[in-house]
Amino acid sequence: MEALLFDLDGVLYQGDRVIDGAVQTLRWCERRSIPHRFITNTSSKPRRALVERLSGLGLSVSPEQIIAPPIAACDYLASRGATPTALFVRDATREDFRGLECLGDTAERGARSVVIGDIGEAWDFATLNRAFRLLMAEPRPILIALGMSRYAQGDTGLVLDVAPFIKALEHAAGCEAVVMGKPAQSFFEAALRELGTAAADTAMIGDDIRGDVGAAQTAGLTGILVRTGKFRPPDLDGAVRPDAILDSVADLPRWWENHHS
Repeated sequence: MEALLFDLDGVLYQGDRVIDGAVQTLRWCERRSIPHRFITNTSSKPRRALVERLSGLGLSVSPEQIIAPPIAACDYLASRGATPTALFVRDATREDFRGLECLGDTAERGARSVVIGDIGEAWDFATLNRAFRLLMAEPRPILIALGMSRYAQGDTGLVLDVAPFIKALEHAAGCEAVVMGKPAQSFFEAALRELGTAAADTAMIGDDIRGDVGAAQTAGLTGILVRTGKFRPPDLDGAVRPDAILDSVADLPRWWENHHS
């Protein structure tokens, strides 16, 4: 291994609590000069807010080190001229789409792209139906998924993430979403370009057996599962077999040293 990709939520922090040993592990990465990036499906916050949150937890991360779906989607839409776009994201996340032409929040036609992110409890029938009507209007727009995580670990338990709503829209509108985030292989390839390393030389550390570990392995990376965040023991009974299983990210330095001995 030459480089590392870290998931954020559930690996470095959970809720308002930093995972024990996470700060020390990132300091170890810096001391060893190990190239690393943070690859996340978080679309409920802009990249600026992620940096601020990490800093408040004692985790020193620069904006350029974070690879997140809203930034990837903005670049994708701008490069293809796929605007105006209809945004289904939280108000704070809209700042990552500055510079793009966006439709108003009541429009039901006229979009060249429809972007779906994590809006949590803001989902209701009217909101989902408006996204459906936009997708059915001619000419048919592109559906953009900001990640395809099935669920996340919330403060009170597991909560639905983006994928269930994307699947409903794909089925109803007869379309296929372009995924900006895990588990899309292109998202991992973008992270590898940022690192300047090959997939075979890079490890992904995550708490999602499918979206982190399985998807990374499909892209040619080493997949390391941590028993924090959304991890559940039944995860180990499925088809995905992690290359390593750690109690937490605090155990990563020891695993790395053993792997390189």
